[in-house]
Amino acid sequence: MKVIGVTGGVGAGKSTVLQHLKEAHDAFILEADKIGHLLMEPGQMCYEPVIRLFGKEIINPDRTLDRKKISGIVFQDTCKLEALNEIIHPGVRTYICDRLASERENGRKLAVVEAALLLEANYQEFCDEVWYVYASEEVRIRRLAESRGYTVEKSQSVIRQQMSDEQFRAGADFVIDNSGTAQETIDQIERRLKQP
Repeated sequence: MKVIGVTGGVGAGKSTVLQHLKEAHDAFILEADKIGHLLMEPGQMCYEPVIRLFGKEIINPDRTLDRKKISGIVFQDTCKLEALNEIIHPGVRTYICDRLASERENGRKLAVVEAALLLEANYQEFCDEVWYVYASEEVRIRRLAESRGYTVEKSQSVIRQQMSDEQFRAGADFVIDNSGTAQETIDQIERRLKQP
C-alpha cells in the first residue's frame, strides 16, 4: 500500500486533491483535523484530558466539548495551545497508524494522510511521499472569504501562523499548484501517479 501525505496552508485546496484521489483511485483518506475532533467526542481518548485542561465550562449541555470556546482560549494562550496539542497529537498519530495498518491488511492500494501540520508532527515518517498543495496567497484569501466568510485581515493572520511556502516546499517530495482550475490540479495528480 502506498501512503501519500498531503499538506498545505489554509485555503490551498487540499480537499480538492483528497476528493480526486478518493473518487478516481479509491484512496483511503485520513484527515488529521477530523480525527482530532473525533477523539474529543465523549468516551474517546482525548475527551477527559481536554476537560482536565480547560475545566468543565467547555462542556456543552449535550456533553460534547465546545470547540469554539476552546479555540477562543488557545488563540489567546499559547501555553494552553501547546498543552492541547500534547493531548491531541499523540492520539491522532496512534489512530492514523492503526487505521493504516488495518487498511494495508485489507489489501488497500492507496492511503492518504492529510494534515496542515504534517511536517511539524513528523507524519512523513510513515508516508511514502509528501505532497504540498500550493495556491497563491491571493487565491487562498479569496477562497477563505467564499468558504468561511473570512475578512482579508483574518485570512492573512491565519496564513501568517502557518509554515511559509519555502518551508512546505523544503519538506515536500512533490508540489501541486492548485491556483488554477480543478482540471489543471487533476492533471498534475495523474502525471505524478503515473511516475514509477
